[in-house]
This record gives sequence, C-alpha cells and structure tokens, in this order.
Amino acid sequence: MRRRISALAVTAALAGGVLLGTAPVEASASGHTVTCNYPKMRQEIAQLKAKANRLKHEGEYAAAKRTLAQANAIQRKLNMCEDAERKGSPKFPG
Repeated sequence: MRRRISALAVTAALAGGVLLGTAPVEASASGHTVTCNYPKMRQEIAQLKAKANRLKHEGEYAAAKRTLAQANAIQRKLNMCEDAERKGSPKFPG
C-alpha cells in the first residue's frame, strides 16, 4: 500500500511539474494572470498519449500509466484555461 501511495505522489509531482512548465504565470497588481499556449498544450497532450500507447504496446504498463497521467494533467489545465477564458469575457447583448 505504501508503495502505491508513493508512486501516486511521484506521479502527481511529475504532473505538477509539467503543468508549471507549460503555462507561464505573470503576477499583476489586481490578481494573477495565467497565459496558456493552447496549440503547444494540445501538441504535448497528443505526444504524451502517443508515447503512452507505444509504451503500453511494448508491455511497459506502469510507464504508460504515468505518461497518460501527465497527458491528463495537461488536459485538465487546458480545460481550466478555456473555462476561465469563456467565463472571463461576458457576452453583452447588442
């Protein structure tokens, strides 16, 4: 059980490192502004998923699972950026 928990902690730490590396953060006086590079994030997701599929095909199931977790973490970050962008710019009836 301890080995499983430590493996999950390492996976979460790696995913967090990937997330911090993908979106540069700029601090502003009124709050925090996060700039997301959508094409780059989508490309990274596709590359990681392809790598996970290759690893799974080769029988490296644990490595494939970690790689897929990284891809899912970037996908969640991308979804949060898109949601924030949609909610941040309200549509006014003209």
